[in-house]
Amino acid sequence: MSFIVGAGATNVDLLYQGMERIPDVGEELYSRDFSLQLGGGVPATLINLGRLGIETKIATELGEDIFSSFAKEKYVENGVSPTNLYSGNNIPLNITSAIILPNDRSFITYGKGSINPDDNALDTFYNIAKDAKICIMQLGGFLPVYQKLKSEGTILVLDTGWDDNMSFEKYDEYLSVADYYTPNRKEALKITGESNEKDAANKLKKYFDKVVVKVDADGCIGIDGDDYFFCKSVDEFKNVDSTGAGDAFLAGFIYGLFYDCSLKDCIEYGNITGGKAVTKVGALSAYVTEDELKFYKSKF
Repeated sequence: MSFIVGAGATNVDLLYQGMERIPDVGEELYSRDFSLQLGGGVPATLINLGRLGIETKIATELGEDIFSSFAKEKYVENGVSPTNLYSGNNIPLNITSAIILPNDRSFITYGKGSINPDDNALDTFYNIAKDAKICIMQLGGFLPVYQKLKSEGTILVLDTGWDDNMSFEKYDEYLSVADYYTPNRKEALKITGESNEKDAANKLKKYFDKVVVKVDADGCIGIDGDDYFFCKSVDEFKNVDSTGAGDAFLAGFIYGLFYDCSLKDCIEYGNITGGKAVTKVGALSAYVTEDELKFYKSKF
């Protein structure tokens, strides 16, 4: 059990930066900066873990198009082994054009969002995921695989993202099988129905002995049994673009789990990786190496 695994759609981001406004209909504007990179979600978390030197695997959908070729190259370059779940002739990725304005962002995305796996895809994912030490969960059709992995001793970490209708009732099957859940403040308040993050964290003890609630730029709440604590963010990391911060936090948190660290240490690792991620534009532009992660951690 020496690797980390996940399944999810691959996202490619085309980032346009250095514009004062969005062009009106019929207009063309030029941006001063542009980058092409993989976007957020499970792939971003696994790439950040691969950059930290941990063996990682992903089950995803890749085609024969240029964006899929780019994604394959970036996975391998960053230490992630991709397994393809797609056999069609279309472009199976999500492709986003993002215009980064001085005080806001706008997006246009092509794609279907998430993967809807058939039985063959479920079998393929299980075959690469069995014997993983940790599996990253997401909502969707992979629940039968998560349940099987749980019974075999794999640690399951759930990160749902936002949903207007999120609730304990809606997510019960996922929360019941997960070992850890990492909501941000807004998600924690919504799913628990509480009005403040401390009460929301306490209510999450219904499902978890170890509770995590990210409190945006301030830091993160942790509850480990009867021990309640708060881990503040790293002051020297200045926010340029929050895209991918949650995915990067999850990578640092899982890094700690992989090496059997305490919950507090896991959260501190997450604050470091999540904090560094916001210092540049894009989900994967800024990151820490394992040596840098340990250096920042030694300063806590």
